[in-house]
Amino acid sequence: MARISLDCPNSFPGIPLSVLTVPMENKYKCQQCHLVLRKPVQAQCGHRFCVHCFKQLTSSGPKPCEACRQEEIYEEPISILNSNEVFPDNAAGREIASLPARCLNEGCSWTGSIKEYEAQHEGRCEFERVKCDACQNSILRTELYRHIERECEARTLNCKYCKMTFNFKDIKAHDAICLKFPLQCKDCGKKKIPREKFNDHSKSCAKSKSACPFSEVGCKSVIENGKLADHEQISTMEHLRLLLPMVLSMVRTRADASGPGEWQEDSGLGLYRAPEEGVNTGTGAAASGQSVDLEKKVNALENIVCVLNREVERSSITLEAFSHQHRLDQEKIENLSNKVHQLERTVTMKDLQLSETEQLLRELQFCTYDGIFVWKISDFTRRRQDAVAGRSPAMFSPAFYSSKYGYKMCLRLYLNGDGTGRGTHLSLFFVVMRGKCDALLKWPFSQKVTLMLLDQNNREHIIDAFRPDVTSTSFQQPISEMNIASGCPLFCPLAKLAGKSPYLRDDTIFIKAIVDLTGL
Repeated sequence: MARISLDCPNSFPGIPLSVLTVPMENKYKCQQCHLVLRKPVQAQCGHRFCVHCFKQLTSSGPKPCEACRQEEIYEEPISILNSNEVFPDNAAGREIASLPARCLNEGCSWTGSIKEYEAQHEGRCEFERVKCDACQNSILRTELYRHIERECEARTLNCKYCKMTFNFKDIKAHDAICLKFPLQCKDCGKKKIPREKFNDHSKSCAKSKSACPFSEVGCKSVIENGKLADHEQISTMEHLRLLLPMVLSMVRTRADASGPGEWQEDSGLGLYRAPEEGVNTGTGAAASGQSVDLEKKVNALENIVCVLNREVERSSITLEAFSHQHRLDQEKIENLSNKVHQLERTVTMKDLQLSETEQLLRELQFCTYDGIFVWKISDFTRRRQDAVAGRSPAMFSPAFYSSKYGYKMCLRLYLNGDGTGRGTHLSLFFVVMRGKCDALLKWPFSQKVTLMLLDQNNREHIIDAFRPDVTSTSFQQPISEMNIASGCPLFCPLAKLAGKSPYLRDDTIFIKAIVDLTGL
């Protein structure tokens, strides 16, 4: 007995019984999952299993058949399930494939065979509810993408500033701490300053205001950083006036701290005298020595102040040089930023040109220049479902020409009908488009047009032909990209495309247009 390959990564258990629209015979039931057999295989004992179920049963080695035991026909070694002794039951598979089926999803009216259910509808039904992996909510399949991208509270996002990953519900908390989050300076109005650099900007911002350095001695001015030097120059006298009481206070403090042997002012005579009479000569000599030491200290402090003043001047010059260099750097950065913006605009223009070139190449790939055009429309079922749902009611064919420099034309197809044919017919229309050589052509367009839905058995094509109404605006020289479409709203009944239609094969139809070139 030939061995069947059980390595099917995309295999599933059986099909639910309620999918069938007719009572199911037991021979079509899997002995393991008790559902309708999917890809049936038959063991050597004669019982049938889904290939998925059989693979699970024998994954750890041969197993006895429970169905044989229940039916009391168990007999070794025939009743031992072994992956080496099983074969695909193609006959049962064909019988099951032809059974009538329906969709179980609420709101879906699809019907067909089990084969069509597995191949075209299962796992694709727009009414099926699927579970969101992030929030575990049940969502309609057609709305799953929008839910994942826009609505799911548990969806994962990347911060567009720092690229950090977080959940959508944490977006506000992240924005409040993101180091790359752009802030705006309230003083100078500059935008897009990263939070991590905002403190540095506040310190260097020319419009940012801070208290005067002499605020500790009483100056109440609040000045912009860029105008601090002007304020210090203008208010020099005011600052000295505020410093004077502090200096006098320091002088008095030093006088009060003087020893008893120092000379003091006599309030009555305006002369200096010893603080106490009868002080011995030794005490006067000590006071004189202390005075000399104090003068030396004052001189030393004056020298230090001079040195500090020179350092301040040197630092001021250095700071001015840095400020000048900073302005130059800012100008360079602004120039580079302008160049980057210009390059971005250039890249955008190139992308547009590339898109137009790709569109032209696609048109040239399918373009013909003899007035005959065959339009292949694949994936018909999905496209028609989109038309019925109103997502894409009409579709245009690539352009074709009557000659290399002749009329430019295309077809417009409504898969669910248009106007009087809505919901019952395919509607097919002929469209005259604006071409590069229209000025050389005869107008209005008056050539006979034949439209065909091709029978893929080459027996009986559906054909409709018409001669243009030369008074209609549809056939005048186009002044926009294309004229109003004109054609056959009742071109082909949709019923002719149902079942095993010769016009629809492998989910594909072919439409042919022929323009009579007589007289051109």
